[in-house]
Amino acid sequence: MKAYEVASGAADDRSDNADLFEMANLFPATTGLPMTVWVSPCGTSRHDIGVKVDLTHGNQMNPSNTAVVGARPSPQIIAGSLSPDHEKAVSQWISLNVAALFAYWQGQIDAIQLGRALKAHPRSTGS
Repeated sequence: MKAYEVASGAADDRSDNADLFEMANLFPATTGLPMTVWVSPCGTSRHDIGVKVDLTHGNQMNPSNTAVVGARPSPQIIAGSLSPDHEKAVSQWISLNVAALFAYWQGQIDAIQLGRALKAHPRSTGS
């Protein structure tokens, strides 16, 4: 699935929910972001690296209240919306961690290795 297919709503809701079981939940204590994000390996997906962002602060994991931010070629919102401050913080975090996110997406590292490789957002952006 291409980024434009996700943004246009062409994704099947059942496959989106099934994809959540393959995703690594990353809480604010790990990412330095104010909200939980999910990342996934490529698996059988036909889209590029994306980060699902919960819109609620804290350790929430509500898949019906998210935005999706694509990682390449540069971070951009491909579904949903974020406040300008949150979009900036998530984009900075993705840019800081794109190599680790790509390695996880490619299946070169597992979720434990991903967690060790991630760098936290410095939270200095006011997010």
